[in-house]
Amino acid sequence: MLSQSKFSNLPRTINPGQTVFILLWVLTMIALPIVNWTCGWETTVKAITAGVIVQVSAVVAILWKSWGTVKTVRVSALVFLLGWAAEAIGSHTGYPFGDYAYTETLQPQILGVPLLVPLAWMMMMPPAWGVACAISSKFQQRWQSTFFIAASAAAMTAWDLFLDPQMVTWGLWAWVSPGGYFGIPWSNFLGWLLVSAVITAIIRPNKLPIPGLLLIYTITWILQTIGLGIFWNLPGPAIVGGVFMGILAILGWRAYHMSTA
Repeated sequence: MLSQSKFSNLPRTINPGQTVFILLWVLTMIALPIVNWTCGWETTVKAITAGVIVQVSAVVAILWKSWGTVKTVRVSALVFLLGWAAEAIGSHTGYPFGDYAYTETLQPQILGVPLLVPLAWMMMMPPAWGVACAISSKFQQRWQSTFFIAASAAAMTAWDLFLDPQMVTWGLWAWVSPGGYFGIPWSNFLGWLLVSAVITAIIRPNKLPIPGLLLIYTITWILQTIGLGIFWNLPGPAIVGGVFMGILAILGWRAYHMSTA
């Protein structure tokens, strides 16, 4: 089990710069329904893009405090490239997610994959690592690495329980053969588990700033649950995603506090 000293040299607070990015992100996400009602869909797409960019900035700012410039840039670039490669292969071959394709809504694109999509992988992969690192701290040392990879994949895939139904409803991508999860094929979630696990296994992140990443994951859970359930008329995904992502967030905070007590 990880002792308190394992986390003692890592940031436990959010600094003012990180706070600014987090607040900008939250305000952007809260504004999305208002923008959609008042300004129309084209402006909403721009707001979606802005929300992803600001959230990525918040995540990078949190990582930079612990990792420094070189490691933060290297890991960010690697997640972006691996995420893009998985989406390019997936949208052209049907593996590992299933048969789907992106529409022309999100621009720019490379090989049919909007660049905003691998940015979204970078936006949520580190928060998933933060959750997994906290939860895996209670396991014996020999099992921690394996469980960390599995928990990271689960935490990332739990977010997609919100994401895919929402993005399909918005017309940002489409499935050739809609499936059983609110129109999303079950193969998609197996693909998310696989790709998330592979990215985590390749990068093997360490010295993670747990509280900041857990905060991003938790805020995402709350915003998505409220947003889909109240403003975007997707109560089913709101409930299912809210339960799974919420369980992981709560387990993460509980394990972190126990490890640092």
